[in-house]
Amino acid sequence: MTDFEPGHFEPASLTVRLGAIAQNYRFFQRLAGAAATAAVVKADGYGLGLKMIAPALGGAGADTFFVARLSEGIALRPLLPQARIYVLDGAPPDAVPSLIAHRLTPVLSSLSQIAAWSAAGGKHDAAIHIDTGMNRLGLPPDELATLAAEWKTRLGGINLVLLMSHLACADDLGPDAAMNRRQLERFRSSLAMLPPTRASLAASSGIHLGKDYHFDMVRPGIGLYGAGPKGHKNPMKNVAILTGRVLQVRRIDKGDSVGYAATFHAKRPTMIATVALGYADGMLRAASNRGMAAINGARVPVVGRISMDLITLDVTDLKTLPQPGDEAELMGDTVTLADVAEAAGTNEYEILTRLSSRVPRRYTDAAQ
Repeated sequence: MTDFEPGHFEPASLTVRLGAIAQNYRFFQRLAGAAATAAVVKADGYGLGLKMIAPALGGAGADTFFVARLSEGIALRPLLPQARIYVLDGAPPDAVPSLIAHRLTPVLSSLSQIAAWSAAGGKHDAAIHIDTGMNRLGLPPDELATLAAEWKTRLGGINLVLLMSHLACADDLGPDAAMNRRQLERFRSSLAMLPPTRASLAASSGIHLGKDYHFDMVRPGIGLYGAGPKGHKNPMKNVAILTGRVLQVRRIDKGDSVGYAATFHAKRPTMIATVALGYADGMLRAASNRGMAAINGARVPVVGRISMDLITLDVTDLKTLPQPGDEAELMGDTVTLADVAEAAGTNEYEILTRLSSRVPRRYTDAAQ
């Protein structure tokens, strides 16, 4: 499975292991125990391709999905005609007709959205997002109190199928981490104020916090795509392998500079490999002089400024120098997603969702 044109030279490629995504989903199913396991596929499947990833997750048993935007829900519906699809942006009045037409379930975050959805008639399904401390989307405490006092009236035109919230500090995996515990207690208190229905609190990192956080449904997202809990051994299968072709290998002398702004100067005679990947492909410029690559399984440093189309590597210490046309791994099994994020001073989410459509995708059923 590939979007490569046969016989056509491609300077870079992104391989996506659908089998690894399926295994990661099943891992979360086991971890969640009796709780149902949904799958978050927003942002084009975290940058890796919704059209291929969503059916793979469906084949692994997922029947409930979360997206952020209405447009994402509309794109997902024909791929999984029978799935439950939640839209996290909710139901602004101008989105209501499309949500109904495409059988999408909005996650309502305000009393005004609840009113607009109820006024649509038909008693359509909806979820309600309760803000327990993130202070982004979700019913704030004053609106929650109003809803709790008047829910029989305000929810009369809605079929409430889920109450949910979102953890702000789930990466802190200590079971007694103050923010996690505070949000857990607020969520429990909120559930007691509203009519009984299914509840969901934990996304990827939150699932690792334990059974108290699982409720009726968990919502893994970034973990499906290979990211593990911070500060712990990563139990997830690696999903994405980003490679670029070596275009040129040259020797520079001690003191010579490499790249824009001459940010790297060689401290010895140095062999430089120039690779066809840059920030137009999704490589973050912030990883200049900090990142790593791998050639035949051996790690080599990124030197010089990452530019729009090119990245330069110090290959001096390799036993065998690469040749033009050889592949360098910029993200994969040797240089992990977490490594790339750390070098760029960001998180795994940004690395994946910044990958450019200029890089052709290859899809494989392999798990590793």
